[in-house]
Amino acid sequence: MGGLYGNAAATALEDCPPAARGLLSGMLQQGYAFGYLLATVFARALVDTTPHGWRPLFWFGACPPLLIIIFRLCLPETKAYQDRDAVRHAKGNITETFLAEGRIALKRHWILLTYLVLLMAGFNFMSHGSQDLYPTMLTNQYNFSPNAKTVTQVVANLGALAGGTIVGYCSQILGRRFSIVIMSIVGGLLLYPYSFTPNKRIMAAAFFEQFCVQGAWGVIPIHLMELSPGSFRTFVVGTSYQLGNLVSSASSTIEATIGERFPLPPKGKTARYKYGLVICIFMACVYVYVIILTVLGPEKLGHDFGIEHDVDLADAAGSEPLEVVLRRNERKEVERDSSEEGLQRSSQVPKDVSEVEQKV
Repeated sequence: MGGLYGNAAATALEDCPPAARGLLSGMLQQGYAFGYLLATVFARALVDTTPHGWRPLFWFGACPPLLIIIFRLCLPETKAYQDRDAVRHAKGNITETFLAEGRIALKRHWILLTYLVLLMAGFNFMSHGSQDLYPTMLTNQYNFSPNAKTVTQVVANLGALAGGTIVGYCSQILGRRFSIVIMSIVGGLLLYPYSFTPNKRIMAAAFFEQFCVQGAWGVIPIHLMELSPGSFRTFVVGTSYQLGNLVSSASSTIEATIGERFPLPPKGKTARYKYGLVICIFMACVYVYVIILTVLGPEKLGHDFGIEHDVDLADAAGSEPLEVVLRRNERKEVERDSSEEGLQRSSQVPKDVSEVEQKV
């Protein structure tokens, strides 16, 4: 699963028209929220109602990879990858060129790579810190029934779907960093109702809180793509995401451990804790961390993914192979334009002839 993220982001966004990058980035990232929503529904429908326990959820989870395999087999490689591969072949030694690109990228961009890992640690803390312990809070602290808990999570993920798509699109206009900062500020303001509303009205807070969390996340795929060095774009995107995920993997454990310091009166033999307080404090710290890192970090809105703008590739492969591929692309573009003009002329001839005949 870790190996899929960077490649999926590259496949979806490398050849995307610049004006649509933000929107498609948000749609891509909200596959996470849509999967979470489906898992919530299937868990309620199958896990607690069948003798198989947790197993049906994993049986369901085995189906999406089959769709990924089919999609990947039917789709071509992106033009950005094909051009880069052509340069390596033109150079003659593919392995040597690839390794040279890696050495140059690490030497020039190691500070950026470190920054992206730290940024993604904050973002993963943001999502897991607001989601992982939340169902436990609803049932343990506020005594929600299984059905009420499921409905609340579904509403929250609907907000996530809307936020990721809308904010991803708006980031194309407002900028990547500005969109992330605004969502973090608004999300911080919503933390109190998100974690301290003791009844079903909490659904509204959950909708808008996850709108903000996943709204900021919707910017991330294209933000990482634009910042990453071209030669190792998929590696940087996938690795920074997963290393950040590794750092934040203990978020629910941290929250649960801290929550034990704030006990509530037990319900029978069940111990109860103020998980809402812990989530609120924890997420406030995470939002501040994300805002600081985002403000201090770079942004390359509209960065061109073409090989002609990749300095690392030019230094690793040399100018001659790069020029060969660029000239080949220019010839193909001229041939394509000529063929399109020819088709337009041929389609206009019958119309012109008919107009002359009518005049005669």
